[in-house]
Amino acid sequence: MQGVFSVLATPFRQGGDVDVESLRRYVEHFIGAGVTGFTALGVLGEAARLTERERALVLDTVLGQVNGRAPVVVGTTTEGLQTCLELSRAAQAAGATAVMVSPPRAPKLNSASVKAHFAALAEALTIPIVIQDFPPVSGFTMEASLLVQIAREIPTARTIKLEDPPTPLKTARLLDAAGDVALTIFGGLGGVYLLEELMAGSAGAMTGFAFPEILVAIVSRWHAGDRDGAADLFYKTVPLMRLEFQEGIGMAVRKEVLKRRGLIADASTRAPGATIDPGTRAALDRLITWTAAQEGLAWISD
Repeated sequence: MQGVFSVLATPFRQGGDVDVESLRRYVEHFIGAGVTGFTALGVLGEAARLTERERALVLDTVLGQVNGRAPVVVGTTTEGLQTCLELSRAAQAAGATAVMVSPPRAPKLNSASVKAHFAALAEALTIPIVIQDFPPVSGFTMEASLLVQIAREIPTARTIKLEDPPTPLKTARLLDAAGDVALTIFGGLGGVYLLEELMAGSAGAMTGFAFPEILVAIVSRWHAGDRDGAADLFYKTVPLMRLEFQEGIGMAVRKEVLKRRGLIADASTRAPGATIDPGTRAALDRLITWTAAQEGLAWISD
């Protein structure tokens, strides 16, 4: 498995309800953009701010719109095993291709308990598990040795969404330590290290950048052997990725871009999510103008 999995934002109406029509339009456009698949109900999908009913609505909407045309990974991370099992079983029953899970956030968590968590999930499921390695959310840093041990002992947990910088270095270490175990590693973090991750052996990107066409082109060029072409496009567009992935404001920027592209009707985030400020909006305007001036990228400003 390689390519680009788009981590979906959850669009809301001005009144705060999940905007199903925008979500359908958004998914359809990204299918047309050539993404390999989708990740729904991830961290930047504001999953933790959704009710149980809303989670089910988002999942059903995404799976219904995709309608088997692409794999759909579903985030099911919670702080407890039982709730994670329940959400994971529900995702599997609904038709998810895989679930994405971080270690549970708990005091004095250790490697043995993390491994046991993933083992229990694997025992209960028939679909694969994508391990999200994102310490700021989980509160736990998984060493490369632990991830390789999990992969060796749990064959359905051999795909990693790696977001523990320096990600290129950890990617290379994981692939080297894995030996004959076929690990698949996707970069995240908004795509800001995508080129270096590909150089280290990454399979692609699993992130929510609002211009998936760019990520698809970079990854496609790289895997086709056009390394210079991939690097050229990456360096022309990485300023936009960086602006969109700023901690605290990134979701607001991403939704602003999705709204400008006509994919969602409103750019609001769930409280206590940030709103885009005038200075950031002006910076976004400038970056879009500068990026669109690059050869072959005029469509960015459409």
